[in-house]
Amino acid sequence: MTEAISAETVRARGSGTQSVYAALRGEILAMALSPGSPLDEVRLSERFGMSRTPIREALLRLSADGLVTTLPNRNTIVATIDFAELPTYFDALTLMYRVTTRAAASRRDAAQMAEIRRHQRTFAEAVEAHDAYGMIEANREFHVAIAVLGGNPYYVTFFSRLLDEGRRILRLYYSTFDDRLPRQYVDEHEAFIAAIEAGDVEECDRLAIAHAAQIVRQIQEYVARDMGKATAIRNL
Repeated sequence: MTEAISAETVRARGSGTQSVYAALRGEILAMALSPGSPLDEVRLSERFGMSRTPIREALLRLSADGLVTTLPNRNTIVATIDFAELPTYFDALTLMYRVTTRAAASRRDAAQMAEIRRHQRTFAEAVEAHDAYGMIEANREFHVAIAVLGGNPYYVTFFSRLLDEGRRILRLYYSTFDDRLPRQYVDEHEAFIAAIEAGDVEECDRLAIAHAAQIVRQIQEYVARDMGKATAIRNL
């Protein structure tokens, strides 16, 4: 009897941790919780109606994801966006755009291509609806689906992490358009699909380089114009 109760308690706590983790992660990535926002365990416990143990465990998972930071005074905050680190971030992002798209062009999988097209339709619908969060989510799933087609699970894991880290940056950037993203983003995705289906590895590489370079320019201009941090990213 004692063992059954103990197991049930563990399962309940695990479920609570996951629900808190998922909720906070979504709010952080969507910028509903802005960088630097405090995350007080007591208030979170009251908000979610559970003890502090699953709250603490959820915060530890978010810390491992790089989304929250524990300060020397033991207070926890939403991780700030370090614009000085953008050059190395974009180096990695550019590399992953290239290797995953090139790999996808060398493989054939009709079911996975259908999945890529499905995410592209979702992205186009989000652009049409001016749904920034929907655009960011669908963009991530589109590129992850391409990585899956490429067939290297390590690439999929690493690229997913990079895209997650970049979602807050994209949210800031989309806000400069009042969430009205230009149609060219949809067209660029269509060009990716066409090159992959044609098996044109070199065209995929060219598109990936151009796509990444455009993102770098856009984020650089945004930060320099709207946040006064041009010197912090001068090497972009």
